[in-house]
Amino acid sequence: MNGPLCNGRGPWGLRAMSVQHLDTGTDELRCSTENRVGIITLNRPEKRNALSDTLTPAFRQSLLDLEADPDIRVVVVTGAGAAFCAGGDVGGLGSAFKGRTPGGDRATLEDSVRNLQHRQDTLALRLHNLAKPTIAVLPGPAAGAGMSIALACDIRLAADHAFLAPGFGNIGLSGDYGGSWFLTQLVGVGRAKAIYFTGRRVQADEALALGIFNETVPADQLSARAHELATTIAAGAPLALRFMKENFNRATSTDLRTCLDMEADRMVRCTQTADHLEGVQAFRDKRPPKFEGR
Repeated sequence: MNGPLCNGRGPWGLRAMSVQHLDTGTDELRCSTENRVGIITLNRPEKRNALSDTLTPAFRQSLLDLEADPDIRVVVVTGAGAAFCAGGDVGGLGSAFKGRTPGGDRATLEDSVRNLQHRQDTLALRLHNLAKPTIAVLPGPAAGAGMSIALACDIRLAADHAFLAPGFGNIGLSGDYGGSWFLTQLVGVGRAKAIYFTGRRVQADEALALGIFNETVPADQLSARAHELATTIAAGAPLALRFMKENFNRATSTDLRTCLDMEADRMVRCTQTADHLEGVQAFRDKRPPKFEGR
């Protein structure tokens, strides 16, 4: 398994015995777990990890599998080789929305719209709503739908030479997988429009200044920093992390009163957990807490 988080020993460069590799049904997508972190690696480096009809369904299923695993507390999404994800495979895009229905008939416009809506809901929306924190680790460029996928994650850690490129306008498309919504939340509507309208690259230093990237590091430090960040978050109380994510997601779509009411509900629920009691006791003992997800 090759990629920015993999060196033949394990996703974090540790002994293979500490890593569990999960069967995704394809070599185009790798999934492994280590230290309560699930790692999804898009594995088409020769295509800059472009999405495909094989990779993308495996990606969707891996998200479901990791979300359902009580031992996994953080999900990392990354790309093998020198890129994060180039989006759709441009070579096949000319006919991408001219497929056939399950019955074999030529798909109507409405069929194609519903199909894309379903694909977006089960990938970008699933990432955004996943009940666990998600980290996009970018060893290189994220373009088109690949940019949207990176933006759908909660945190973005990038190599200092990585860049973002919407790219849709260059091939006569308007954009999908939620990129326009996610980017607007991060940089505001004016900047988001300018980036999409021009299709220009947003280099790592600008992405960091705009708040699109949470952090950039030299490429040779990316694996170590990703490991440190993911394991730090994974040490947190799972229910508290889940509710934090809910609170922030809700803040983008509803009013303050609703957010306050739901914060109160989630806060009280957390006080009823064993993890809360452990956190209080650890504070008194002046030691790190050991959260068990109860």
